Amino acid sequence: MTERQDRVVFIREVLIVLLSALILAAGLELFLIPHQLLSGGVAGVASIVGYLTGWKISGLYFILNLPLVIWGWRAVGRRYIVLSLISVVSTAWFMELLPTYPLTRDPLLGAVFGGIITAAGIGFSLRAGGSTGGFDIIGSVITRRKDVPMGTLLLLLNGAVILLLGFYKNWDLALFSMLSTYVKGKFVDLVHVRHIKMTCFIITQKAEEMLTGLRKLPHGITCVETKGGFSRENNTMFMTVTTRYEVAALKRCVLSIDPNAFINMVESTAIVGRFSRPLREGDL
Repeated sequence: MTERQDRVVFIREVLIVLLSALILAAGLELFLIPHQLLSGGVAGVASIVGYLTGWKISGLYFILNLPLVIWGWRAVGRRYIVLSLISVVSTAWFMELLPTYPLTRDPLLGAVFGGIITAAGIGFSLRAGGSTGGFDIIGSVITRRKDVPMGTLLLLLNGAVILLLGFYKNWDLALFSMLSTYVKGKFVDLVHVRHIKMTCFIITQKAEEMLTGLRKLPHGITCVETKGGFSRENNTMFMTVTTRYEVAALKRCVLSIDPNAFINMVESTAIVGRFSRPLREGDL
């Protein structure tokens, strides 16, 4: 992938993240916050503090995300965190622009549709290669190291936050928020990855450079020496299994090393054995 092509891809990712931030802000301001419900995560913590103190939730959302963004810079990778930071800043900005207006007077409908809409914002941001900050960063680090569905992980992390709402505010609101978080977790898995594994076969003549690049990704690699059926040229085929949401990073890595590489991706119905390896210093 040339530098110009990479720049075009990055601009497209930024536009998707901005749209995702608008969707997330709309879910919060139009469905959850008017009924004093929680979306979970850092947004949920910011909402609790805002409900109890009257402080602006958008400002709290931005401030509470900063430590996680800084931590994620080292743990996940620069491009991911740059996109995540854009998402956090733009979400806080959109929350300032949008009015806090209840599109529905029924808190149950607010919980369900708020969960779906915020999940859409989170899922599309993750598929673009970034996140909406907060627990998404924690979830992305864990799912890169352990074979755990992102939506399920977010449900567990967010459940702890929602318990605080029950203790400090109202258990009815907490239960509605739990419903919203459950809907959001399931919808994130649907939009984000649906926990699908992809087996990728990469054929290239730049074996050493490709191996160096693929080793920065969080999954194992198998190398096979091959020969072209028509060209009779010697090639190297790399096989690796990854999750669907990591396919974008893998394609970007491969094409940046060898724009002429051949990539074949097939959906894996099941895998047995070690799936991930620990990330090392300098990994993407």
